[in-house]
Parts: sequence; structure tokens; C-alpha cells
Amino acid sequence: MTMTRNRPLAELKNIGRKIASLLNEAGIHSEQELRSVGPVEVHKKIRENHPDETLPLCYYLYSFEGALCDQHWDAIGEERKRELKEAVAD
Repeated sequence: MTMTRNRPLAELKNIGRKIASLLNEAGIHSEQELRSVGPVEVHKKIRENHPDETLPLCYYLYSFEGALCDQHWDAIGEERKRELKEAVAD
């Protein structure tokens, strides 16, 4: 179920302090901003900000998607995970 509220990042599933900090560095401070930019573009921004860090997909990209769907990242379907991976690779 997709929530349309504008919750603070700390209230979203999968978003801990470290991920919230990375989101803030990328200019994302709320659920609405995360939703507006989208998980793929946010992941790309964080990668640009931290080029030497290997960003594990499950902790970032899938976490953003899960946060927007109000579910744990591991509950995202395999097809959607594949779509997200392909979009990040573009």
C-alpha cells in the first residue's frame, strides 16, 4: 500500500539514521521529496556524492522503494527489484 502522507524520513520503514543522513546530503528531507525524486534517482545522487563507497542495492535502492511502499525492502517483489536494478544501471 502506497502512503501519500508527507512523513519525516525517520518515520519511514527501512530508513535509519545513516540512510537518512545520506538522503539529507542528497537534498532529500521528507517522504514527499523522496517520492518526487524517486528511488532510482536518489540512489544515483547518493552514488555521485560517495563515488568510492560501494552502495549495496538492498540497503539503499530497495530501502527507498520499500519506504515509499510502506514495506520492508525484502518484501519487494523480484520483478520490481529487477526493474530497479535495470534502471540504476542505465
